[in-house]
Amino acid sequence: MVSFFAAPLWNRGPRNACGKGGVARGPRRRGPAVVALDLAGGFRHTPPLSRGPTGSGAAYCLGMAFMARRCAVTGKGVLSGNNVSHANNKTRRRFLPNLQESSFFSDVLAAQIRLRLTANGIRTVEHNGGIDSYLLDTPDRKLTIETIVIKRRLEKAKAKKAA
Repeated sequence: MVSFFAAPLWNRGPRNACGKGGVARGPRRRGPAVVALDLAGGFRHTPPLSRGPTGSGAAYCLGMAFMARRCAVTGKGVLSGNNVSHANNKTRRRFLPNLQESSFFSDVLAAQIRLRLTANGIRTVEHNGGIDSYLLDTPDRKLTIETIVIKRRLEKAKAKKAA
């Protein structure tokens, strides 16, 4: 059981690779980490939660939104690699996908559908004739959960119009 006492800690953890003080390396924290006093006799560490905007593709955990840096159409995500200097020094870095918040107009739903897609994903949807025809023609195994939900809405609306 956890008590009501919780103390925020900023940048909790080792400061750099050699364990000494100094500049914090690694990914930047998005918010305060919380250490809650556990009545069983110890502290329980909970990681900081993302405070990003809610949008399509967000999975909700404790009422807060988490958005993956992944394209809903192509599946492209974050890659890791090295920055290589002229002296051949290597430092770790992340290659982020070119994600864009894009809106597509659905003729079947008569509404805007907002998705986070890469530039390549936007071109793919437009090449296939729009969001409706792309989702209806693509098999479910190639779609993300988010786009499958939209596809089900399209199929339901299309059946309703046909009846």
